[in-house]
Amino acid sequence: MTEQQVYERIDVKRGFEVRKYAPHVVAEVTMVGAFERAGNAGFGPLVSYISGRNRSGTKVAMTAPVIQEPLDEPMTYHVSFVMPANSTLGDLPDPGGNGVSLIEVPETLAAVSMYSGRWTEDNYNKHVAQLIANIEDAGYTVVGKPRFARFDPPWKPSFIRRNEVVVPIA
Repeated sequence: MTEQQVYERIDVKRGFEVRKYAPHVVAEVTMVGAFERAGNAGFGPLVSYISGRNRSGTKVAMTAPVIQEPLDEPMTYHVSFVMPANSTLGDLPDPGGNGVSLIEVPETLAAVSMYSGRWTEDNYNKHVAQLIANIEDAGYTVVGKPRFARFDPPWKPSFIRRNEVVVPIA
């Protein structure tokens, strides 16, 4: 079974749960293009990296989720794989190209809503809007950009896929 990102559930509110994510490392690429295309295009270099196309030829276990975060530039996204729990920059292989960077992410508090369905920008935006409304209704403050997290392979039927919207909060 694929390892999933480590977190602690802190609270459950109407329409979302509050999670504290442990510090972790991500392998990340920056992609330009439409939402769906950027997510799919980012997958290739990241899979190459964990499959051993890195400076040392070392394989890294696949984990979930794949995260996609919009940047300030139009149609530009970070697409990332969360590295296995307890990984550090020092023990992960140097990407050595392909546009892949390793980034340390500190402990994060976030509101998260889960949904199933297709990986479309419209579906994502609908869930972001609802989550932000629920966050505000619950009295939390948004402190970062929403992220899209997908847990399942593309061949899994969309109606049973696990998707999440993750919004950093204070």
